[in-house]
Amino acid sequence: MVKKTLLLILAAFLLHTGNICRAQEDKRGPETELSETSIVVRGSTISIYNANGSTLEVFSLTGSKVSVVKIDSNEKTIDLNLKKGCYILKVAKVVRKISIC
Repeated sequence: MVKKTLLLILAAFLLHTGNICRAQEDKRGPETELSETSIVVRGSTISIYNANGSTLEVFSLTGSKVSVVKIDSNEKTIDLNLKKGCYILKVAKVVRKISIC
């Protein structure tokens, strides 16, 4: 009985998390305020603006670091080639949740 209840709670959590981590195309982009670091997601391609000298860190939802990329310009586009799933991106103080389908 306890196992069944725990499985139901876990399933409900996973269904709810699936809706949260769906990446929506960010309408902001390079026209945002010049000093503001921004991440734009289009499929598995990530564009990063105003983060020269920073590092992009990609984490799985379990917290393990999947990838690290050095940002060497103010506009950097990266194809991450990640497996399907939800990921967390961090550049400077900007953190985004994304989903690769």
